[in-house]
Amino acid sequence: MILVTGGAGFIGSNFILDWLSHNDEPVLNLDALTYAGNLHNLASLKGDPRYTFVHGNIADASLVAGLLSRHAPTAIINFAAESHVDRSIHGPEDFIQTNILGTFRLLEAARAYWSSLPKGNAFRFLHISTDEVFGTLSPADPAFDEQTPYQPNSPYSASKAASDHLVRAYHHTYGMPVLTTNCSNNYGPYHFPEKLIPLVIHNALQGRPLPIYGDGQQIRDWLYVRDHCNAVRRVLEAGEPGQTYNIGGLNERTNLEVVTLLCDILDERRPKADGTSYSHQITYVTDRPGHDRRYAIDARKIQEQLGWRPAETFDSGIRKTVEWYLENQAWVKDVTSGNYRHWIEKQYA
Repeated sequence: MILVTGGAGFIGSNFILDWLSHNDEPVLNLDALTYAGNLHNLASLKGDPRYTFVHGNIADASLVAGLLSRHAPTAIINFAAESHVDRSIHGPEDFIQTNILGTFRLLEAARAYWSSLPKGNAFRFLHISTDEVFGTLSPADPAFDEQTPYQPNSPYSASKAASDHLVRAYHHTYGMPVLTTNCSNNYGPYHFPEKLIPLVIHNALQGRPLPIYGDGQQIRDWLYVRDHCNAVRRVLEAGEPGQTYNIGGLNERTNLEVVTLLCDILDERRPKADGTSYSHQITYVTDRPGHDRRYAIDARKIQEQLGWRPAETFDSGIRKTVEWYLENQAWVKDVTSGNYRHWIEKQYA
């Protein structure tokens, strides 16, 4: 059995579905079910004896210790995190509590559990992080690699940087078999509609403005979520303890390019009754404070050492993503609660 934390969130739920589609090793999912945690993401696993869900927080040390003792997992994959930059700007406290304190308590419980195992046990602790810990790049700068110094620029990225340092320290100090991955911007099925791609799809279909920060020239490296899941499985299988691995989609695009492409695909797949393009709904809004200009991932290490490469191009991945949202409007309706609408109204006023 493996323990997945934050497994009801966007990436975590995709990982669990991907994991169980490739092997029969059971999964224990621990999730606090904050606003972005959605058990409907995993509805297809209902009744599957390989899957167990526990409602709880990684900061609950006694709960985590009890789970480790009872279920004896071979690995912990830590997806649990507060992850939205805009929310961290308005309310950083939750990010400190979950991303720093929560990771610390999870590490402490894992260390006690690992120390109790027979010598030579193959236990691993895999921590999922982000490229945002590296800060921002100019257009001419080389992409982030595993040696790039940390320069986080938001409360979110600062809290993730702190958690990364804790994970590294537990290997250096205690010898714990930890691994860390730093990924670029994910997209795909089950993405909560506050992030750019699902927000644009949802707003376009609802006839609402498609908000773009500033001039829309911020650049991100886009990674299809199932490619990310494949990379995480590969790192868990063959990564060297104590090492970090950058995972990127090799798809740098400006935000404006992404939104324009989404409008083009929706014009083709779900044309408006009046014949106009969804691009007419694009609206430029005031840029957010401290908005990083460019992220880019150098993924040569994982490619050369572990043999992983993304299977999807941006064009193929984004088309699969749009099709999924068009086919799963009931899921979208379910997650777009009143609280979500109030958040969007506040953020993009």
